[in-house]
Amino acid sequence: MSPVRKASRHVNQNEGLIFEKSSPGKRAYRLPPLDVPDVDPDQLLGDAARPDLGAMPEVSEIEIIRHFTRLSTWNYAIDLGMYPLGSCTMKYNPRVNEAVARFEGLANGHPYQPEKISQGALRILQSLRECLLEITGMDAITLQPAAGAHGELTGILLVRAYLEKQGDPRKKILIPDSAHGTNPATAAICGYSVENLKSNARGMVDIPSLVAQVNQDVAALMLTNPNTLGVFEQEIHKIADVLHDKGALLYMDGANMNALVGKVRPGDFGVDVMHLNLHKTFSTPHGGGGPGSGPVACKNILEPFLPVPVVVTKADGTLGFEYNRPHSIGRVRAFYGNFGMHIRALAYILANGPDGLRQTTEDAVLNANYVRKALEGTYELPYKTPTLHEVVFSDKLQARKGVRTGDIAKRLIDYGFHPYTVSFPLVVPGALLIEPTESESREELDLFVEAMKAIAEEAERTPEVVVEAPHSTRVSRLDEVAAARKPVLRWKPAAPGSR
Repeated sequence: MSPVRKASRHVNQNEGLIFEKSSPGKRAYRLPPLDVPDVDPDQLLGDAARPDLGAMPEVSEIEIIRHFTRLSTWNYAIDLGMYPLGSCTMKYNPRVNEAVARFEGLANGHPYQPEKISQGALRILQSLRECLLEITGMDAITLQPAAGAHGELTGILLVRAYLEKQGDPRKKILIPDSAHGTNPATAAICGYSVENLKSNARGMVDIPSLVAQVNQDVAALMLTNPNTLGVFEQEIHKIADVLHDKGALLYMDGANMNALVGKVRPGDFGVDVMHLNLHKTFSTPHGGGGPGSGPVACKNILEPFLPVPVVVTKADGTLGFEYNRPHSIGRVRAFYGNFGMHIRALAYILANGPDGLRQTTEDAVLNANYVRKALEGTYELPYKTPTLHEVVFSDKLQARKGVRTGDIAKRLIDYGFHPYTVSFPLVVPGALLIEPTESESREELDLFVEAMKAIAEEAERTPEVVVEAPHSTRVSRLDEVAAARKPVLRWKPAAPGSR
């Protein structure tokens, strides 16, 4: 096999994309004879009876099985290959986590069942809280938020509640140009105006600019660290000091904790509040809109404002929920977070242990730098600053031939890989954001590098091949603007006689 993995490893090109297989009279089932009187549906349902079932398909059992099995093979998955999506940490999800989350006593637990028969579930929540506090170096934590952006919202609401308690709610949030895109939306939803903070030539927060912008109106800085360039903010202590000297707080977007776990703790370098993405860093299923979990950890000054209820140890030694917290921002979710995600995260943490978690971080950083070194020169590297778990290239070299980052990503599909993150971060025009995570072997990284080099060569010699990609997929290149503005949300059968 060629060192470049072709899409045909995953897709049978001879399979047709045919949605309408129905033939009148076919059945995929056979019911036993009725042992009750045959009753007219109108007698049972009245006006609710539907006379027309909407041309439901009539197919055989084998056709149904093959149809859905084929559809399952048309999707890309982490079980098939690498997801190099930057800032998303699309790592492999160990099956042991899934097995534990499916234990009957845990999977079937009901959020309204009494505390006295929920001690095991409460112990999981308590244990996970203790682990996450040790990992982050923070003082208190809530597991309620459902995902990363929800965690951001919770964190900034804590900031606002704290400052209002001081009699000084303040007016604006500073956000670096290298931050995640949800940060400005979070600040605005919480009632703050957003002020952009420019990066310096090394891709870090510019301290003189920060000093000039922090005044009595600034409530907090929302900082992603490492930022979306994969660069660690080396002057993080100075950043924290500048903010604290003016009475402002430091919020850390913890989406990139995959580069820090077991090596450094945000609480030790001045962070006041942060969120974690359990569905990224702690290896629970990610993508497709869920599921997720975005716990928020904070320092003691913010602890009184955490959402209720809070898991506490009662006088008799049992665990339970405490609701009497007068300064709390209230609930941010109906129940106590995504419990299944909490189980998976705790299983992942306990399976790895401190040494294993540190090793995952080191492997993630090693893999990203391996890809960086291998592709440096083939693709433009806009920032030469050392990077951690991800690396950002640009399409500057390929753009001379009319090939842009989106074209390269589409062509990568033909080589059997999921595309990287396209055109983000915005601070890099034509960005290619790549994060291999610790899951990938050197052999898989070499296949990815060979594919990226082959595409760069095609961009130089036959750019039309890249610009018109993908070529081996069942659906050719889509009009993405039209897809976003005029989405087709459901399939409709063709009109009779139209085919």
